[in-house]
Amino acid sequence: MFELFSPRTRSKTGSRSTPNRWDWALLPLVLGILALMAYGASQMNRPFALGEELPISLDPAYLPYYLLRTILRMFTALGFSLLFSFVFAAIAAKYRTAEKAMIPMLDILQSVPILGFQAIAIAPFIALFPGNLLGVECAAIFAIFTSQAWNMAFSLYQSMRTVPAELNEAARIFRLSGWQRFWRLELPYATPGLLWNMMMSMSGGWFFLVAAEAISVAGQDIKLPGIGSYIAVAIQAEDGRAIAWAIGAMMAGILLYDQLFFRPLLAWADKFRFEESQGDAAQQSWLLDWTRRSRWVQAVANAFWACMRRALGWFSVPYDGTSIRARVKAPDPRWTRVWDALLAAAALLATYKLVVFVHQDVGWGEVLHVLGLGGITMVRVMLLIALASVVWVPVAVWIGLRPRYSQRVQAVAQFLAAFPVNLLFPAVVYVMVAWQLNPNVWLSPLIIFGTQWYILFNVVAGASTLPNELRLAADNLGLKGWLRWRRVYLPAVFPSFITGAITASGGSWNASIVAEYVSWGKTSLVADGLGSYIKHMTELGDFHRIALGIGVMCVFVMLLNRFFWRKLYLLAEDRGR
Repeated sequence: MFELFSPRTRSKTGSRSTPNRWDWALLPLVLGILALMAYGASQMNRPFALGEELPISLDPAYLPYYLLRTILRMFTALGFSLLFSFVFAAIAAKYRTAEKAMIPMLDILQSVPILGFQAIAIAPFIALFPGNLLGVECAAIFAIFTSQAWNMAFSLYQSMRTVPAELNEAARIFRLSGWQRFWRLELPYATPGLLWNMMMSMSGGWFFLVAAEAISVAGQDIKLPGIGSYIAVAIQAEDGRAIAWAIGAMMAGILLYDQLFFRPLLAWADKFRFEESQGDAAQQSWLLDWTRRSRWVQAVANAFWACMRRALGWFSVPYDGTSIRARVKAPDPRWTRVWDALLAAAALLATYKLVVFVHQDVGWGEVLHVLGLGGITMVRVMLLIALASVVWVPVAVWIGLRPRYSQRVQAVAQFLAAFPVNLLFPAVVYVMVAWQLNPNVWLSPLIIFGTQWYILFNVVAGASTLPNELRLAADNLGLKGWLRWRRVYLPAVFPSFITGAITASGGSWNASIVAEYVSWGKTSLVADGLGSYIKHMTELGDFHRIALGIGVMCVFVMLLNRFFWRKLYLLAEDRGR
């Protein structure tokens, strides 16, 4: 059941090469997608020199072209995010010595704002492709990657660490190597949750799209053709009509890739569920049904799966007549102590560099001020995460237990998660100015607007894998109301909730840069907090204080993850065993 590389069904007509009606129905769709990808890729790779203007028109006729460029960037970043997740999660989950450094590193990476990554990446990518627009495109793709990769990596890592004990024992009995174990057991087990996090990653890319496509380098603003740049220009021009057209284009794009990419994948991934699926209808996809009836597609798929099955023979464990060598050898404790000493030395060196930086460049008074601002933002983030959990966990469990409803809300949830908070600025500024509302209070909900969906998507994924036998047992025992939630539903989705809450928390710290400093035209509303401090120093170009703000944000996120979320995660891991 958990063999990833095996086709679900074999076409009875697979030996016949003549096309059927489903082949002819799919042919124009495939050719159209390939033609659009080729055209978009050619536009991304053309001559460009710094100082050259890339005009962005607010004419709605240009929106399909901008949408194509944006979606190409986002799917390219998603592909790299998936590869990163495979490598990162496999190493962190299998090697405890590596885990000690990699998980804190992931905490730091998800807490660094996209502005910080962009400032580092722009110059090297432009230097890598001199005189070509591809360098700027790579910088934008990298910025989108930083908004997608971390939650996918953490989701896969969490799933690999919570594989049921009986499946781990079966893998040891069958003497699966690490390579075979990953592809036959761990990745299939993690696939449903990983797919929901991929959808959330695409939505996260939309959320930070303005920052990714509107790039500043060498004192010049470069706006790449795309929906993010279109929104940035519309905000500068205070053009509400253009904002409405951008929202319509976003909705069309999300519906397209939901139908053509995510919905077929979710329907295909139903076969990777650990237990028998719930009594409700499984995920359905018209495109997946078409491809299963197509002779050409089935022939290509069968050839691909055959190659992948042969690849599973790589790095296999030789059989020596016993099961002793199949057991994982415990690491040498001496190497463990050496690694711990290296980590401690690196931490001491970083602390020394930090003290020198603070003493020489910013001053201790500024550090205390920024720490206070970080405390304000932390209170906002934790309160909003708690409120979002109270609202969305019950909703997500209800959706996850009813697959036919999850299909109906899937595209809607993706659109809401993708909705950039920048598009709310006109209404927010108008209401707050008209009613003279306090920015410290009423700007706070914007922090959680784009990140609360991490909780929804992860809990939906966790609830959808709840075994039907467990639900039937609860019915037989007469568990109802709060008792059923406390004994069955909440323990079942707890690991998924922790994954969603950790990524939502990290994303909320990033979102504070946008949410605590709101501007529309010449009107700006500022709330006290670490996000508004970083945004203000970015506008002033004060590198030292930008670095200080980002560093303090990383420290807060690491401490929260280490002493709060990590404790809950270990509790979830123990319950999953």
